[in-house]
Amino acid sequence: MSAQRAIRITEVGPRDGLQNELVAISTAAKIAFINALSNANFAEIEVTSFVRADRIAQLADAAAVMAGITRAAGTVYSALVPNERGLDGALAAGAEKISVFVSASESFSQRNVNATIHECLEKLSLVVRRARAAKLPVRGYVSCVVKCPYDGAISAEQVREVCAQLLEMGVTELDLGDTIGAAVPDDMDRLLAGLQTLAAPKDITLHLHNTSGRAIAVAERAIALGVVSFDCSAGGLGGCPYAPGSPGNVATEDMLEMAARLGIATGVNAEHVRAATDQLRQDMVSARAQR
Repeated sequence: MSAQRAIRITEVGPRDGLQNELVAISTAAKIAFINALSNANFAEIEVTSFVRADRIAQLADAAAVMAGITRAAGTVYSALVPNERGLDGALAAGAEKISVFVSASESFSQRNVNATIHECLEKLSLVVRRARAAKLPVRGYVSCVVKCPYDGAISAEQVREVCAQLLEMGVTELDLGDTIGAAVPDDMDRLLAGLQTLAAPKDITLHLHNTSGRAIAVAERAIALGVVSFDCSAGGLGGCPYAPGSPGNVATEDMLEMAARLGIATGVNAEHVRAATDQLRQDMVSARAQR
């Protein structure tokens, strides 16, 4: 693998990392975490999600967090939205990119958002249309692309069908999530082959969970197959609150270590990432002590 190769890392710790934390993290601590991550030179930081407070209380301060951060030149600051109301909040807060989400699993969709995949896509089409009219790029997350905690194995054809509809409505980036961390390296061959006439590996982002300890091996296989974009979470924080048994995204630090071992450039400063993680952990310890 050439030393000239590079991968793009989106830091999702502030959103996907914190959304599953049971102890309330202060707005000030979140802002400090994001500002520290901004020093690391990420291509993108997913800051928060504009969701109802009764769904994910940890992210109820989305607008305040977006208003309080110091934005670094060259870093895109994005936000996840579930609907048009969420989009309104993200636009007002100055999000530079929008993320939407849908599942490749029918059961997961109904357990997660109480709607069918078709209903979700219909609702998201309006969100995507408005975001694109505002000249914002839109990431389309597709969850459970390998396995679902309720439906079991998910076929590449199921994933392709959802991805095709996202692209048709105007999504600019496909982000495929191994939501419960069930993937093995060979799953990447199957998944990417199923999408080959729809999207090239270089145009796909992978969102891996390290539940089974295989995320780095899966990422290495994906890179060998041509994937160059990954989501990671500082300190391995996070997971999906609606997917039992998914207690952690792949750690940004582990991805950086793997890239360095393979001679792959990331542009991300690993020392600054570690400093951001250490700072957040101290803030989380303080928050727990004050309960």
